[in-house]
Amino acid sequence: MPVHPIDLLLPALAVVVAGQQLWMFFERRRTRRREELFQVITENAADLIALVDTKGKRLYNSPSYRRVLGYSPAELAEQSGFEQIHPEDRFRVLDAAREARETGTGREIEYRMRHKNGEWRVMQSSASTIRDANGKVAKLVIVNRDVTERKRAEQRLEHESLHDALTGLPNRQLFLDRLHHALARSRRNDAFRFALLTIDVDDFRRWNRDLGQEGADQLLVELSQRIAACVREDDSVGVIHPLTLDPVSRLSADEFSVLLEGVGEPGDALRVGRRIQQALAAPYASLAPAPGPTVSIGIVLNGARQATTEMVLGDLDDALRRAKARGGNSCEVSDHVQHARAVQRLSQESDLRTALEQSQFRVHYQPVVRLVDRQVLELEALLRWQHPTEGLISPDKFLDTADDSGLLVEIGSWLFCEIGSTLRTWSDSGELPEALAVSANLSARQWGHPRLLTTVKSALAQFHIAPSRLRVEIPESVALRNLNHTTSAIADFRHAGIQTSLDHVGSGLSSLRLLAQAQLCCLKLDRSLVQELHTDRTAEHTVAMIVAVARTARVPVVGESIEDQWQLERLRTLGCGLGQGFLLSPPVPAHEAERLLLAGVLS
Repeated sequence: MPVHPIDLLLPALAVVVAGQQLWMFFERRRTRRREELFQVITENAADLIALVDTKGKRLYNSPSYRRVLGYSPAELAEQSGFEQIHPEDRFRVLDAAREARETGTGREIEYRMRHKNGEWRVMQSSASTIRDANGKVAKLVIVNRDVTERKRAEQRLEHESLHDALTGLPNRQLFLDRLHHALARSRRNDAFRFALLTIDVDDFRRWNRDLGQEGADQLLVELSQRIAACVREDDSVGVIHPLTLDPVSRLSADEFSVLLEGVGEPGDALRVGRRIQQALAAPYASLAPAPGPTVSIGIVLNGARQATTEMVLGDLDDALRRAKARGGNSCEVSDHVQHARAVQRLSQESDLRTALEQSQFRVHYQPVVRLVDRQVLELEALLRWQHPTEGLISPDKFLDTADDSGLLVEIGSWLFCEIGSTLRTWSDSGELPEALAVSANLSARQWGHPRLLTTVKSALAQFHIAPSRLRVEIPESVALRNLNHTTSAIADFRHAGIQTSLDHVGSGLSSLRLLAQAQLCCLKLDRSLVQELHTDRTAEHTVAMIVAVARTARVPVVGESIEDQWQLERLRTLGCGLGQGFLLSPPVPAHEAERLLLAGVLS
């Protein structure tokens, strides 16, 4: 009987099937063992091991997640794998995961994860890939190691290497690094200014001998705290700012430094130095009844000459030597000319404080007239200083010092009260118009002062003066510096019934946006435009343009500093309707201003 071919194949097929089953059996066994081994490893590992899909969904989290981060498996299952990652680190983690999927190789990164209690833990993480049957990356195995304590230890070591162990201040190494960066910044930006002060305790060896090591250390700690407090406190200058979050450094046993930015004048730096001396001279409870230590201070301002760190430090040492050569308890600026200017400025500042205390200031008034008929319409109040030895001093000689020192805010408060008192006197006389208005100039510091409007309103209320009788003038450059603040402040003044005018206008259309946003009562031409009408054709074009812009906004224009008849007539021809200047009347005391007002028309 013939044998069918299929009968010949059956034994072979049986062997194949049996072999396949046997292979599948062993493969399942190997897979089960791998899974058991994976489970044993992950459940006993100190590291956090996670299995995620390519979209970041958690497929498995090792038990160490609860131990290290406090989350249960159920809590982890409810959240995306990225929700516990610090927001600042998420893009970096996503980028690393993308790179692992694309290349099949993960790179080690560090990022922060949130503990269940809210604390951020630092993780050192690496990723490996699991591919599917087609060779594509299907899953990522993420291994995280908590390195928080190690990072903290590293940060402590770094901090200790850059900070003084006794005071906690930056040490000389960190100070030199910051000085290097400050110089680099000043080379990139000519407008950037900084000052450097070095503070040396006079005769510190005596203090060390008298107090002993422990007592001297405690004294140094208190000295460092007082210096830091001087730098942190709000400075009346307004331009003194720490260059770093901790600008005070300890350079040696008894020497400290301060690095400040925004210091354009040596007088500003000298003022800070003297303030530090005053703070250190205050009584110490641990030293009573003996007086505290004095310090010598050297000061240097960055400039073109100091191209390197070594040059700056050389100038600083020179200034400190000169301070100590004076017997200690002295401040010296490195440059002799700068030092003389700083001393003169501080001397004038002291005189201005005395002038304010002793009522040495005066108010003069200059009429603003209608050019067509010289009718007096209002007055501008101008400050004068009746110096006891130098006589009457005009504001251009002292306003910068008053403004830089912060005194102009106080002087301005006095000025508003003086204007209110004068207006009250004139009103009570019954001979002058009740609607007569007086304008007062404001500096940038005054305009930015948060209590300006309150101060003005208080002065008006004290003398029962209607707000419409006072106008405040701000320079165009100040107004345009921060347009949002300007428009908001003008609106606040207008709401209080006080009008605002723009002074020193000379940049043509630069004020157009301000005119569109704020309701000004007038524009005052910069004096340089009026003076240049004789010689510069451009000045005429600029005046004509300003007048045209103001006319569109229905704002009158005042020509200041009119000194001759030709200027007056030219301004009238160009459309300027109002004016003031020595041709019409110089600023005069209140009693003479009253006489001009009674006359009504200037001759």
